Amino acid sequence: MPTVLITGANRGLGLEFATQYAGEGWRVIASCRTPEKAAHLDRLAVQNAQVGVVQMDVADHGSVDACAAQFSDQSIDVLINNAGIASDDFAHQMLGGFDFENWENILRTNTLGPMKVTEAFLPNIKAGDQKKVVVVSSTVGSLTQMNAYPVYPYATSKAALNKGMLLMAEQLRSDGVSVLCLCPGHAKTDMGMKAEGASVEVEDAVAGMRSEIANLSLASTGSFTRYNGETISW
Repeated sequence: MPTVLITGANRGLGLEFATQYAGEGWRVIASCRTPEKAAHLDRLAVQNAQVGVVQMDVADHGSVDACAAQFSDQSIDVLINNAGIASDDFAHQMLGGFDFENWENILRTNTLGPMKVTEAFLPNIKAGDQKKVVVVSSTVGSLTQMNAYPVYPYATSKAALNKGMLLMAEQLRSDGVSVLCLCPGHAKTDMGMKAEGASVEVEDAVAGMRSEIANLSLASTGSFTRYNGETISW
């Protein structure tokens, strides 16, 4: 039975990843900051014994290390770094009104979080059969696309994440670990609906990303793709 670890699994894309993988017989390690408030995820775990809910705050390195310690002797086939935050206070994300404390928080969660989680669980991934590291990124993190959408904190957090994953892809190639950056499209999540234009159903976004994950190999490591298979320019 393959194993997937999903961060931010309490809602949105993370919850749908957990639901779809569990539905196909995977063992799912579903992490979130506050499991006691994750009603939908807890319900999924009750309905499917292959789903285990664990506490992990990706912005808290001690929390990440504590979670990793629980699984020190277990292999993980696919790690999906899904947890991320944005802000619906667009005025403070744009030039002239920056909220730098908020910006630092977004960077800590969206950029450093996946790097820390991947580092902490790397022994588990190397021990797995599939050896795949995935991050849910965004086209807004591309240096050549969506530059007319100046949400600086979120965009820079994803651009930095993409570069970190690209470096990691090259470093881990010799260990047989494949790395993939994914964009879910403008999905109809709570986060996605804060901005105009959300048009992709969550189920479709996740199904498409899972297809990209399934096709990931060392031949395609370091790729940046959209949920529908389109290549995104860096």
